[in-house]
Amino acid sequence: MKILIKNAILISMSDNRELVEKNIDILIDENKISKIGNKLEIENVDKIIDATNKIVMPGLINTHSHVPMSIFRETVDGYNLQDWLQKVIWPMEDKLTDEDVYYSSCLSFIEMIETGCTTINDMYFMTDSIIKAALDTGIRLQTTRTQIGQENEEQINKLNELKDILEKYNGKYENITFNMGIHGLYTTNTDYIRKCIEFAKKEGIGIHMHFCENAKEIEDIKEIYSKSPIEILEQEFNNNKIILAHCVKLNKEEIEKIAKMGNVSVSHCPVSNLKLGCGVADISEMVKHGINVSLGTDGQGSGSNLDIFEAMKYTALLQKGIKEDATLISAYEVLKMATINGAKALNLDDEIGSVETGKKADLIILNLDDIITKPVNNIFADIVYNAKGNNVETTIVNGKILMENRKILTKNESIISKCEDIINRIK
Repeated sequence: MKILIKNAILISMSDNRELVEKNIDILIDENKISKIGNKLEIENVDKIIDATNKIVMPGLINTHSHVPMSIFRETVDGYNLQDWLQKVIWPMEDKLTDEDVYYSSCLSFIEMIETGCTTINDMYFMTDSIIKAALDTGIRLQTTRTQIGQENEEQINKLNELKDILEKYNGKYENITFNMGIHGLYTTNTDYIRKCIEFAKKEGIGIHMHFCENAKEIEDIKEIYSKSPIEILEQEFNNNKIILAHCVKLNKEEIEKIAKMGNVSVSHCPVSNLKLGCGVADISEMVKHGINVSLGTDGQGSGSNLDIFEAMKYTALLQKGIKEDATLISAYEVLKMATINGAKALNLDDEIGSVETGKKADLIILNLDDIITKPVNNIFADIVYNAKGNNVETTIVNGKILMENRKILTKNESIISKCEDIINRIK
């Protein structure tokens, strides 16, 4: 299918193009961006989208979440992280079925489509059901079978589950990729960590792991390993591409050490970190040292929603406020975190994250004709500070229109009621 987007304001997020270009036409041929230019004359186009006075930009990328946790939205109030997991979430998760995970994943993917997020990095279990939901809704997914626990027969079975999933799906669907999801250092031991790292190297996949989210986690890690989290990271993970989620409790010296490793991306989840009382990650220091910082929402249980626009706003405001420096983290830098930096973190920057000829057609059309965005004096700042998920008018993933003029084209109206039934059964 050929789709021609006409007369757009293009924010490509590409180093090879101007920051903002006007009156741009974009041709999508099947799943890729085929041509970009002014007043393109294209024959045999199947669909034309008029984007006059609207912004075309890369779809947003969420580099840390737990996709099926849509049903746990707003269950955390009054709990710290460990108590919430142990007393609320883990007992309910023990009751989930594959069908439950499918429908709760569909709910998350619909939320993503409606808020302009085209790619998500998931860490959960019952992975087949999550993949099925991604295929049915059309979203781009990087996923895993989360590894958690100690080295024993049960945990080796979890590694075998991931192996089976890779054999079944890896390389067979353009919108499905994988990584090694290690829950965290505080929920594992050295031997099991090493088996996971060895598996990741053998399969040629990156690693995704919670890291230094709060003070209690760091205390637990030191008790288990008799080493600091940074020491373990340097000793065990130095040759793996890795996404570290959160990184709230890092000082400047530790940030410098991570930067020197050169293989680490950070997924910053400001809303979840605030809501759980964890603190604020020093991402301005990370950016200063050249660390690739991307954005995540965490699961809706702690992060409330999957709206990356909200994450962008909190990211910028928190750094300026905590450091008492209004010059920190420009709006364009934050926009990079939500797009091309996320693609780099997922090792997909050759395919997505910017609007360029030859890349996959993962695009959103943003309409800023809104009372809270007018007049537009700085287009990047307007997107970061004033735009919301509902300013997204059209969402395209892998060349397929998933939402047009705010109408979801893949939506199943029964999903919300299904998810309400699930949470009422298990809580």
